[in-house]
Amino acid sequence: MIDATTVRAIEAIGIEAVEAVFDALDDIAFFVKDREGRYLSINRTMVRRCGVRHKRDVLGKTALELFPRALAETYLAQDRKVIDQGAPIDKQLELHIYPGRSRGWCITKKMPLFGKDGAVVGLIGTSQDLGLLDELHPAYRQIARIAQHISENYQQNVSLKALAEEAGLSLSRVERLFQKVFQHSPRQFLVQCRLAAARTLIEQKPQARIAEIAYECGYTDHSAFSRQFKSYVGMSPTDYGLHMRKAAG
Repeated sequence: MIDATTVRAIEAIGIEAVEAVFDALDDIAFFVKDREGRYLSINRTMVRRCGVRHKRDVLGKTALELFPRALAETYLAQDRKVIDQGAPIDKQLELHIYPGRSRGWCITKKMPLFGKDGAVVGLIGTSQDLGLLDELHPAYRQIARIAQHISENYQQNVSLKALAEEAGLSLSRVERLFQKVFQHSPRQFLVQCRLAAARTLIEQKPQARIAEIAYECGYTDHSAFSRQFKSYVGMSPTDYGLHMRKAAG
């Protein structure tokens, strides 16, 4: 995965050399984007994820031109956080596109790229595939279905115990396997889904009341929402709404 030391090394030796190294890795997608979210450099795994034949079919395009809209908007929201705030994203569990255009789960990391004047000029990132082979994790399909349910029903009162019973697994086994497969606990993933949705809603409706945003994303405790949102975004939901209103003019 990418870290600050790796970014400095990339700047020193050139992006072409780094791209060539990542071309040899089948389970990690590598990408560099400019401030507008356009792909400037990718590896072959990224080409396969996009369902095209050549790197030139991806370079210069944005996620909206390459992926289903719902997924693309999530990726672009991450990009804006990295670029606008200079804030890295680490170990983000998310749906992605695997070779063959099927959906699967990945751990994504993104870091800002800075120009000589210290301004953010783009980002660099990786997205690592998780457990495509069922034999590596015998209960992968059940755990993946639980993760899918959480990602689609985060607004509701999600009962992990009920989901475990439906999958025919004990609650402790679900928690253990979820952590092993996704490197997140089910609770961490639920919070991540809710906060990502809240951020998108504030960006779309910066005039909306924060309590309404919290409720729409599954929160009944407004103070807990504000605390978690600040930890996730770097500012309170109120401040983020003000920031978005100013950005909109």
